[in-house]
Amino acid sequence: MKLGLGSYACFWSGGVPGWPQPEHRMTALDLVERAASLGLKLVQIADNMPLDALEDADLNALRLRAIELGIEIEIGARGIEPSMLDRQIELCRYFHAKLLRVVVDTAAHHPSPEEVAAIVRQAVPALESAGITLAIENHDRFSAATFAGIVQRIGSTSVGICLDTVNSFGSLEGPRVVLDTLAPVVVNLHLKDFTIRRATHMMGFVIEGAPACEGALDVPWLLAQLRNAGRDVNAILELWPPPEERIEDTVAKENEWVARSIRNLRALIPN
Repeated sequence: MKLGLGSYACFWSGGVPGWPQPEHRMTALDLVERAASLGLKLVQIADNMPLDALEDADLNALRLRAIELGIEIEIGARGIEPSMLDRQIELCRYFHAKLLRVVVDTAAHHPSPEEVAAIVRQAVPALESAGITLAIENHDRFSAATFAGIVQRIGSTSVGICLDTVNSFGSLEGPRVVLDTLAPVVVNLHLKDFTIRRATHMMGFVIEGAPACEGALDVPWLLAQLRNAGRDVNAILELWPPPEERIEDTVAKENEWVARSIRNLRALIPN
């Protein structure tokens, strides 16, 4: 297991649509530099910093800098339309990325489990020939059992689950239910800690992010469950810091949470 920095750990730094923008928006190249400064050798560049939006010269500069710093790249994308998957597989080849994480939904396309399985099954030969593992993230529209069924329908060792430790609350399922169901098919981990507190008006609860190992997520238990299931997968740090009044303060908090989280996790994930 390697510890990596995900672009969603730096979501505010990269600019959140519809919110105030930082003066200097973080780029994929900046993410690689930040990972190196933290002593990490792995990044996952996801759809908030989409690589397919970059010019060829920027892609080349990113690839060369990652090689120079000894940083392994994983790629994250949103949507599973065949043309999109083809492009992302091409990018994986370009960056020698061995893992492609996907969120199946886009704003315009919400495929059924059967459609997800059918589309991904068509991509399996290309994944297998390139040595790429496709990791379908447990986003909040489907239950863990539904995601497990999708992987079973596809029937390839090149396809599994990117397990996010918070997303499934949207399907009324916490980490223990998700791990019990999905651990055998996990190929990537989004390690995201959280807190749950009662709303100030007492009618309802609020789920918010926390620095890793400082919230409600039992990280040692999580890693032990994956080991017990025989899953030696990379752990990608993601964060959900609630915003401050000023974007500068939000970015500063996010940066501090990243550093604290890496320090906390190093005792559990030394690589």
